[in-house]
Amino acid sequence: MPDHASSADPAVQAQLDRLALLSPGADILGLERIGALMERLGHPERALPPVFHVAGTNGKGSTCAYLRAAIEAAGMSCHVFTSPHLIRFNERIRVAGELIADAELAPLLGEVLDMAGEIAPSFFEVTTAAALLAFSRVPADACIVEVGLGGRLDATNIIPGPLICGIAQLGLDHQSFLGETIEEIAAEKAGIAKPGVPIVTLHYPASIANSIGHAIKTAGAAWHVKGGSWDAAAYQGRLHYRDAQGKLDLPLPGLAGQHQAMNAGLAIAMLRHQQALALPPSALRAAMGWADWPARLQHLRGGVLVDRLPPGAELWVDGGHNPSAGRVLGDFLRGHVAAGRPLHIVMGLLENKDEAGFLAAMGKLDARFHMVPVPGHAHHAPAALAETAQLAGSSAATAADVESAIARICESEQATPPVVLIAGSLYLAGQVLELNGTIID
Repeated sequence: MPDHASSADPAVQAQLDRLALLSPGADILGLERIGALMERLGHPERALPPVFHVAGTNGKGSTCAYLRAAIEAAGMSCHVFTSPHLIRFNERIRVAGELIADAELAPLLGEVLDMAGEIAPSFFEVTTAAALLAFSRVPADACIVEVGLGGRLDATNIIPGPLICGIAQLGLDHQSFLGETIEEIAAEKAGIAKPGVPIVTLHYPASIANSIGHAIKTAGAAWHVKGGSWDAAAYQGRLHYRDAQGKLDLPLPGLAGQHQAMNAGLAIAMLRHQQALALPPSALRAAMGWADWPARLQHLRGGVLVDRLPPGAELWVDGGHNPSAGRVLGDFLRGHVAAGRPLHIVMGLLENKDEAGFLAAMGKLDARFHMVPVPGHAHHAPAALAETAQLAGSSAATAADVESAIARICESEQATPPVVLIAGSLYLAGQVLELNGTIID
């Protein structure tokens, strides 16, 4: 699935136009091209601050957000590389705490593209190279790097010696690249393990754990698994964490969803199983409320789209698009929406996503679905999505776009203000945030 990006800055747009022309046109994994590009750029991957490298199917971005929040709460600075962007390409590269400015981004992309030549790197490989080059030139206390796709052959795995690695929640996604089974996918994620480098993971079923354990053992890494050398649990309104250093009693994460407790726990475990940065417990407590990760069960509390809904209505947006994410959304909605309150779900899915699996994982909801396209991307036809939902027993219709869906929701007679969730694609979520006037900084 090709990436897309645009910018209001002419100089940045000129480089993004060059970026869009790159081959390979599809996501072709491997370290050969990024390795050759790193060599031409003087190996910036070898000149980074201590790196926290995070993989996973779901939750890796949120884990990165908790890492950043804790490090910054401790008074330290960090670089952050994440993907994809929601509104602006700049969101992918945060240099010493600040999103990269257009004036810095344009020449940086130009420098990497000028060096690319016949290497013909992919969009993501150039983006990774640009981020690592920027990070190598600006001092910071730490560097947080989110894996793009998989792990073993992802461009970010060119980093030779991270400080610590982490693997978040695992599920079925990107099977055409990573393998058809969850065990194969798990092994690819665990491919970020490095000799002598600690790697922290959640607890997984036996077959998945065996696959991960084999990859970690082969790499010669030190494995710290939840339920073993560390543990975390949410109960009595608190997040309780323990490891060999002792116990922590922390606030629950501010990010919505019960699953966030484990993402936060993973980040804490990563911070507590490395030696380069000393963080006080107060920074870990602050991170629970400070962490911000847009379009992940994000409650929009104001903006253009919010203002179109009836007073008292709620508008949520989430970029989840695989069965694991669908399960999280279903659990959240069943716990959040009071009986009898209208629930509307506006949904668009890319064509390479499992629409039936995503909808089935959400479970039975008393909701009205409004299926929409994902502009600018190959997507499931809204009519086909509606039919899939109807076959599963849900009420569903199509809409030309998100704004049309919102208008239809407003036209329906509702004695109680509705809850509206827009979900199914990070690309769609980004467009919703832009339409709403939500700023990401």
